[in-house]
Formats: sequence, structure tokens, C-alpha cells
Amino acid sequence: MKRRHNENAGLIDVSTPRERLKLWEALNIAHDRALAEDDSVFVIGEDVGLYGGSYRVTQGLYAKYGEWRLRDAPISENSFTGLGVGAALVGGRPIVEIMTVNFALLALDALINMAAKLRYMSGGQFRVPLVVRMPGGVAKQLAAQHSQRLEHTLMNVPGLRIVTPATPQDAYWQLLQAVREDDPIICLEHELLYFQEGPFDPDLPPPSMHAAALRREGGDLTLIAWHRMVDVSLQAAETLAEQHGIQAEVIDLRSLRPLDLPTLQHSLAKTHRALVVEEDCRFAGAGAEICAELSERSFFDLDAPIARVAGADVPTPYNAELEAASIPRPQNVVAAALRLLGRPD
Repeated sequence: MKRRHNENAGLIDVSTPRERLKLWEALNIAHDRALAEDDSVFVIGEDVGLYGGSYRVTQGLYAKYGEWRLRDAPISENSFTGLGVGAALVGGRPIVEIMTVNFALLALDALINMAAKLRYMSGGQFRVPLVVRMPGGVAKQLAAQHSQRLEHTLMNVPGLRIVTPATPQDAYWQLLQAVREDDPIICLEHELLYFQEGPFDPDLPPPSMHAAALRREGGDLTLIAWHRMVDVSLQAAETLAEQHGIQAEVIDLRSLRPLDLPTLQHSLAKTHRALVVEEDCRFAGAGAEICAELSERSFFDLDAPIARVAGADVPTPYNAELEAASIPRPQNVVAAALRLLGRPD
């Protein structure tokens, strides 16, 4: 069935600046700016044009830029991602939107065999300025096949870079930065963050695209997180401070490949303990790589082994209570932090 035009598909009004935006709104503004600045930028994906995007990210852009630059694609992720790779090789700067990270499994040939390898295999003769946006994570009762976290799959691919914006400001900055790069970059977003509000100022100078951010200072232990787990860690840090007198430092990675290890090492030199908080399953996940790297680099700064709080090693349940229990909650982080510090729960 043909989808109807999204009647609410208007551009975000930037004539009256707002101090707070939702994450999808910040992405919408970033798309508009990227398209206006460079005629080689175009967007392709399912429902990105006429409908305005599944999460409203591209709303209004079809009316402003037309179907040549907002291209609705058929349900064939490997095909339109491969088309994006080809366009990048001949001078385009495509933004490919894969509706959900779960569907990215169908595009792994284009991402891993093509996008990630062509610059290396051509001896640097080809550039691949490709941005692939995809939401993932555990949302609300989408069941196992639509609640996957594929950081571990994408992190293991040389040639791909991965950013993980957790705030509207970072989503805006990192998308614009990614569009201007000459390498394939995955913008890995979280489905539950699109409608979260946060501070926004388009005129602030951006940090490095792959730099981690200190979200809360503390001296007793370091909480390392990304995506939605940043907010979970901040909630846990507040509880630790109010109920236990423990000051936890919270670091938002913002990027999974490359990792900003110097920032993490600097924090560990101060706190001497670290707890990685990830929504993905514990086994062979991103947290395992972070622990291994920091154990090698900061061994003599550590007063205890680096600990992890992670999702249960099960397919995500559909049942709401079981789903909530399968991923870290603030109380789980608090309990793990107390164990790490040798404090009674």
C-alpha cells in the first residue's frame, strides 16, 4: 500500500532559536544545513522523502529540496546502501537512512565488503564519503528481531567509523561532521532518544567527532556509557551521591570506533575504578573491548578489575516487564558500583 504524504511534514523553524530541542529536531536541522551547503549531499532510504521519515527526521526536506535529493527507496537495504556506496565513489555525499539497525543485517555486504574496504583496496585512490544512519537499541516491546544492538558487529570492521550521539547537540554536530568526512561513517542512534529533549545551540563550536564527553565529575569511580545508558548512568550517579556519599564520574563515549581512550585513561588515573554500562549483551560486546584496552593501558592505575553492567544474554523479550529486566536500570548500576567499591548494598 502506498504511504500517504505526512501532513505534519514541515521543517523545524530556525528563525526563532530555541534553547532546547528534541533529538530528531536537531537531526532535521543538521540535514537541512548539509543539503543547503553542498549540492552533492542527498538522502536515500525508506520513507525519507514524501512521508518525512519514520522518526520525523527528514520531515519538510522533500518539499524544500525535491525528490532528486530526498529519494524514497524500495524495501531493499543492500541495494540502496550499495547505491549509496556507488554514489560516494563518483562524487556524491549520500546520507543513507536504514530504518532500523535490525535491517542493517541485510546491508552488511554493502557496508563491510564495499564501503569499508574500497579506500584501502584502491591504495587511497577512491574516497567513500558515505554516512549511514540507523536507529537501534531496545525500544518498547518490539520483540527480539527489532530490539537488537549491533555495536559488536560494526565495531569489528576495519574501515568503518561509528558515532553514537546521546544528546540533540551531539546528534547535530556529529551528523554534520560525518557528512564532511571522506570515509564511511555509521551514525548509530537510539530509538528511545529521538523524542528526548536537551540543550541545543547550533552556533557552539563542535568538539572532535570522536571525542568522549565528561557528563559528570567525580573522584570515586568512573562510569563509562553511550547512547541511552548515559542517562541511566547519570541517574545511578545521583543515587550514589545522595544515598551513599559516592561521587561517580560519568563519561559519554560519543564514539565507538575509534574510542577516545586518552579521556578514559585520564579519568581512571583519578578514580582508579571503572564500570562499563552497556545495553548490549555482555559476551563479546563493546564493553569487553573497552575493558581489555583499559586493562592494558591503565593497569597500574587500577585498584580493582574493571567491571561491567550489561544486557542479559538472551533475545530481547516482548513482555514489558521481562524486557525492562533484560537491560541495565539505574539500580543495577548502583549495585554494581557498590560491589566494585567494596561497600555493602
